[in-house]
Amino acid sequence: QVQLVESGGGLVQAGGSLRLSCAASGRTFSSYGMGWFRQAPGKEREFVAGISWSGGSTYYADSVKGRFTISRDNAKNTGYLQMNSLKLEDTAVYYCAADLTLGPTSYSVASTYRYWGQGTQVTVSS
Repeated sequence: QVQLVESGGGLVQAGGSLRLSCAASGRTFSSYGMGWFRQAPGKEREFVAGISWSGGSTYYADSVKGRFTISRDNAKNTGYLQMNSLKLEDTAVYYCAADLTLGPTSYSVASTYRYWGQGTQVTVSS
Protein backbone atom coordinates (compact mmCIF):
# COMPACT_ATOMS: atom_id res chain seq x y z
CA GLN A 1 0.00 0.00 0.00
CA VAL A 2 1.21 3.48 -0.92
CA GLN A 3 -0.37 6.72 0.18
CA LEU A 4 0.13 9.74 -2.05
CA VAL A 5 -0.41 13.40 -1.23
CA GLU A 6 -0.09 16.14 -3.82
CA SER A 7 0.76 19.74 -3.08
CA GLY A 8 1.91 22.85 -4.88
CA GLY A 9 -1.16 23.70 -6.88
CA GLY A 10 -2.57 27.19 -7.06
CA LEU A 11 -3.45 30.14 -9.23
CA VAL A 12 -0.87 31.33 -11.74
CA GLN A 13 -0.92 33.63 -14.75
CA ALA A 14 -0.44 32.27 -18.22
CA GLY A 15 3.25 31.92 -18.96
CA GLY A 16 4.07 31.32 -15.32
CA SER A 17 5.39 28.27 -13.51
CA LEU A 18 4.39 25.93 -10.73
CA ARG A 19 6.01 22.88 -9.20
CA LEU A 20 3.78 20.11 -7.94
CA SER A 21 4.97 17.62 -5.37
CA CYS A 22 3.73 14.14 -4.63
CA ALA A 23 4.74 12.85 -1.20
CA ALA A 24 4.55 9.09 -0.76
CA SER A 25 4.31 7.03 2.39
CA GLY A 26 3.87 3.37 3.06
CA ARG A 27 5.77 0.80 1.06
CA THR A 28 9.05 1.58 -0.64
CA PHE A 29 8.26 4.36 -3.06
CA SER A 30 11.50 3.81 -4.92
CA SER A 31 10.10 0.55 -6.29
CA TYR A 32 7.13 2.23 -7.92
CA GLY A 33 6.70 3.88 -11.24
CA MET A 34 4.83 7.15 -11.03
CA GLY A 35 2.59 9.21 -13.21
CA TRP A 36 0.86 12.56 -13.25
CA PHE A 37 -2.63 12.92 -14.68
CA ARG A 38 -5.03 15.81 -14.87
CA GLN A 39 -8.74 16.31 -15.20
CA ALA A 40 -10.44 19.48 -16.31
CA PRO A 41 -14.15 20.13 -15.68
CA GLY A 42 -16.29 18.12 -18.05
CA LYS A 43 -13.34 16.23 -19.45
CA GLU A 44 -11.86 12.82 -18.91
CA ARG A 45 -8.72 12.30 -16.87
CA GLU A 46 -5.69 12.54 -19.13
CA PHE A 47 -2.09 11.51 -18.90
CA VAL A 48 0.47 14.24 -18.36
CA ALA A 49 3.80 12.58 -17.54
CA GLY A 50 5.32 9.39 -16.17
CA ILE A 51 8.63 8.34 -14.66
CA SER A 52 10.16 4.96 -13.98
CA TRP A 53 11.13 3.80 -10.50
CA SER A 54 14.75 4.81 -11.04
CA GLY A 55 13.99 8.05 -12.80
CA GLY A 56 15.86 6.76 -15.80
CA SER A 57 12.86 6.80 -18.13
CA THR A 58 10.35 9.58 -18.53
CA TYR A 59 7.24 9.91 -20.66
CA TYR A 60 5.20 12.94 -21.62
CA ALA A 61 1.95 13.81 -23.30
CA ASP A 62 2.52 15.75 -26.49
CA SER A 63 0.62 18.69 -25.06
CA VAL A 64 3.21 19.25 -22.32
CA LYS A 65 6.48 18.21 -23.95
CA GLY A 66 9.10 20.89 -23.63
CA ARG A 67 7.12 22.71 -20.93
CA PHE A 68 6.72 20.18 -18.11
CA THR A 69 9.40 18.09 -16.42
CA ILE A 70 8.75 15.07 -14.23
CA SER A 71 11.32 14.02 -11.67
CA ARG A 72 11.61 12.14 -8.41
CA ASP A 73 13.76 12.03 -5.32
CA ASN A 74 13.54 8.53 -3.91
CA ALA A 75 15.52 9.50 -0.83
CA LYS A 76 12.69 11.89 0.02
CA ASN A 77 9.89 9.61 -1.21
CA THR A 78 8.69 12.47 -3.37
CA GLY A 79 7.87 12.99 -7.00
CA TYR A 80 7.67 16.33 -8.78
CA LEU A 81 6.11 17.94 -11.79
CA GLN A 82 7.74 21.19 -12.84
CA MET A 83 5.34 23.12 -15.04
CA ASN A 84 6.64 26.04 -17.08
CA SER A 85 5.05 28.25 -19.72
CA LEU A 86 1.63 27.42 -18.37
CA LYS A 87 -1.35 27.87 -20.64
CA LEU A 88 -5.03 28.40 -19.93
CA GLU A 89 -5.70 24.88 -21.11
CA ASP A 90 -3.45 23.48 -18.38
CA THR A 91 -6.13 24.37 -15.84
CA ALA A 92 -7.22 21.14 -14.14
CA VAL A 93 -7.01 19.06 -11.02
CA TYR A 94 -3.67 17.27 -11.10
CA TYR A 95 -3.27 13.81 -9.65
CA CYS A 96 -0.22 11.71 -8.99
CA ALA A 97 -0.41 7.95 -9.22
CA ALA A 98 1.93 5.04 -8.56
CA ASP A 99 2.20 1.34 -9.14
CA LEU A 100 4.68 -1.48 -9.55
CA THR A 101 5.69 -3.17 -12.77
CA LEU A 102 4.77 -0.40 -15.15
CA GLY A 103 5.89 -1.11 -18.68
CA PRO A 104 6.74 1.63 -21.18
CA THR A 105 3.25 1.56 -22.65
CA SER A 106 1.54 1.51 -19.26
CA TYR A 107 2.52 4.87 -17.86
CA SER A 108 -0.06 6.75 -19.89
CA VAL A 109 -2.96 4.47 -18.95
CA ALA A 110 -4.86 5.56 -15.83
CA SER A 111 -6.32 2.12 -15.16
CA THR A 112 -2.78 0.78 -14.77
CA TYR A 113 -2.33 2.57 -11.47
CA ARG A 114 -3.69 1.28 -8.19
CA TYR A 115 -2.61 4.16 -5.98
CA TRP A 116 -3.77 7.75 -6.39
CA GLY A 117 -3.49 11.00 -4.53
CA GLN A 118 -6.44 13.26 -3.81
CA GLY A 119 -5.46 15.85 -6.40
CA THR A 120 -4.37 19.46 -6.36
CA GLN A 121 -6.02 22.28 -8.30
CA VAL A 122 -4.02 24.22 -10.86
CA THR A 123 -5.70 27.28 -12.31
CA VAL A 124 -4.06 29.30 -15.06
CA SER A 125 -5.47 32.77 -15.63
CA SER A 126 -5.08 35.18 -18.52
